Amino acid sequence: MPNQEEKLIEFLLDSSLLKHQDLKEAQEEADKENRRLTDILLAKGLVTEETLKRAEAYVLGVPYINLIEKYIDYEVLSLVPEPIARKHGIIAYKKDADSLEVAMLNIQDIAQIEFLKKKTKLKILPRLTDKNSIKYALKLYQKSLKDELGALIKTQSKKLANLAKRAENEEKVAEAVPAIKIVDALLEHAISQGASDIHIEPQEEELVVRYRIDGILHDALSLPKYTASAIVARIKILSSLRIDEKRLPQDGRFKIEDKSGEKVAFRVSVLPTYYGEKVVMRLLRENVKGFTLESLGFHGEALERVHKAIQKKTGLILVTGPTGSGKSTTLYTILDILNTPEVNISTVEDPIEYQMPRVNQTQVRPEIGFTFATGLRALVRQDPDIIMVGEIRDKETASLAINAALTGHLVLSTLHTNSAAGAVARLVDMGVEPFLIASVLRAVIGQRLVRILCEEKDVYKLSATEIKTLSEYAELGNVLKALKEEGEISQNASFKSIEFARPKESKSCPGGYKGRRGIQEVLWVSDSIKELINKEADTDTIDKQARKEGMLSMLEDGIFKAATQKTSLEEVLRVISE
Repeated sequence: MPNQEEKLIEFLLDSSLLKHQDLKEAQEEADKENRRLTDILLAKGLVTEETLKRAEAYVLGVPYINLIEKYIDYEVLSLVPEPIARKHGIIAYKKDADSLEVAMLNIQDIAQIEFLKKKTKLKILPRLTDKNSIKYALKLYQKSLKDELGALIKTQSKKLANLAKRAENEEKVAEAVPAIKIVDALLEHAISQGASDIHIEPQEEELVVRYRIDGILHDALSLPKYTASAIVARIKILSSLRIDEKRLPQDGRFKIEDKSGEKVAFRVSVLPTYYGEKVVMRLLRENVKGFTLESLGFHGEALERVHKAIQKKTGLILVTGPTGSGKSTTLYTILDILNTPEVNISTVEDPIEYQMPRVNQTQVRPEIGFTFATGLRALVRQDPDIIMVGEIRDKETASLAINAALTGHLVLSTLHTNSAAGAVARLVDMGVEPFLIASVLRAVIGQRLVRILCEEKDVYKLSATEIKTLSEYAELGNVLKALKEEGEISQNASFKSIEFARPKESKSCPGGYKGRRGIQEVLWVSDSIKELINKEADTDTIDKQARKEGMLSMLEDGIFKAATQKTSLEEVLRVISE
């Protein structure tokens, strides 16, 4: 037991907050399950988190703060950007002339304390708090930001209307303060909500703004119709598009820096519709650092197979799935792992979604004849060790990628197929010879994204009928084996004893979900799989053989993640059936 934990337990015993017998039983359980003693005490309800945190504060010699129902000024709260507050459990709640008091779940997080010190130019005074306090304070971000956004838009919209009547042209309106403030507020709000896309849609009597969050579109707010032209014009100016062109679609891009200092790029598409121009903006976080294969959802045998594949010096690795399934993020994460000073990495992409240091990234431009094929043809003359092709779309690109893999390069790319095994048939359809596929293909990753359950959730067990129905579509024995091998359940557990979870509505988490994670299948191209490819076996045959060799299908991986309460079975089935 760590020294700090020993002191903590000693304090709980001395204060009669914990009984010796309860401690003994909890210690035995902690030793048996290889878990922290404090986690067992919390799980068994022997102490509350607040009690534990108060005791920890005493042991560490720092004040404890309870934020629930405490008034926190929004200007002070926003000194810590909401994404950082959520990720690191840190809330700014009180500011003096030269100091800032922050409530933290971990006051030994020196990196965050130093970050805040540099950002605010204030002395940081850390105070210990608990998860409930952090949850309460995180709600204040949303409430304050929404109120602030609503008030700002109401004020600036009126100014915009008056300005539009007097202005000589649209550009003057778009570059005026009201239009700038409204667009900046919309962008900031979308970033804080974790949106992946912003839809600005003109209707007959209003302008509707919608955000895609965790893969699902939500209405964010409505604006007066007269704001439409100025907002669209402002976005066009940011994207270096023509303001006077309203009859043809236009595509552009711009970037901003959010409150946390992270750069966010916006890929912009403007499309003329019946009621005016519709704008869709895709948010692209430009820094892929911080992602790991584990954080994307890879685990167990699948994780080992991906690591084994990327350690090869030559060959082809493919990531498959529909649009919006996280293929690019997986590729960039693999590139980040491979990105060392000893290798030369070159990419050809459409578009460049993340900017990576020390990686030579090239954007295709079909309008001038610079396609994936021409880009790839040029890349192989750049002495690369690793090549990433954004997508294999045609026979020419497929042939060039295969040839690059044959001539001593590791090639990464994506394909639009429904499963990992389907990648082989897709390449054959493009005219690639099966023996070439068998020679260069190392692994195929198939994936989808499922929404993650919030901390508050409804727990239940499957009925015998539900287990029987589920077993018709998945090998539950393989899922059970993986759960046991990875220590997620005890060795004598069965599907009847596993607790699954459903989303639970709450103020802090509307809809019961927050964030997304991948469900994956990783097809390792073994000797037997190569033999099937050479024999031109169909997709089902290749898939069956891969599963015999230990591959969990995407559905089975989804059930695995539902069994660990990361997501729900309903969400897995929804995504798989799409």
